[in-house]
Amino acid sequence: MTDNTHKKQMASKKAVIDARIAKATEERGVLILLKGNGKGKSSSAFGTMARTLGHGKKCAVIQFIKGRVETGEYKFFKDHPLVDWHIMGHGFTWETQDKQQDIAAAQKAWQLAEQLLQDDSYAMLVFDEMSYMFKYDYLQVAPVVKAITARPKHQHVIITGRTMALPLQEIADTISVVNDEKHAFRLGVKAQAGIEF
Repeated sequence: MTDNTHKKQMASKKAVIDARIAKATEERGVLILLKGNGKGKSSSAFGTMARTLGHGKKCAVIQFIKGRVETGEYKFFKDHPLVDWHIMGHGFTWETQDKQQDIAAAQKAWQLAEQLLQDDSYAMLVFDEMSYMFKYDYLQVAPVVKAITARPKHQHVIITGRTMALPLQEIADTISVVNDEKHAFRLGVKAQAGIEF
């Protein structure tokens, strides 16, 4: 390909992209769902939150399951003046083995989430591993959809978890799927600080 041909192709591509950018005029908060069996959903959410913090905007995190150990992301963000971090779970369900305790923790976490969804001082809310609450019937999805739909106009929400309830997918603005093609754990490599937690 000659330099001239390449330049024409890039100019044509730029025109298409510029036209798409020009059509995107609405400014509002978005609902992002990060789902799939692959590794990196929570990491993606916290990376996006870091962008929001970089712009000086207030954020909050509710972790619906994690609770066994202090994760690296918690240690990093816990003292940030613009982050409110809430670890509400007691660990993974196969570890707690106490359904009533898990349901109570989920409901307590949702009560806090509902309050945050009404607080317009937060630019972004991350509901980490919330999707499992619907999978295991610890929470009903309809009140969550209602609260997310009624949140302050500028507020962004990110929900992570392997599966997502269909009503959430129907109101989502962005859905990204993280696939699992290979994982070190299945090769016998144990979970490590800074990688898995």
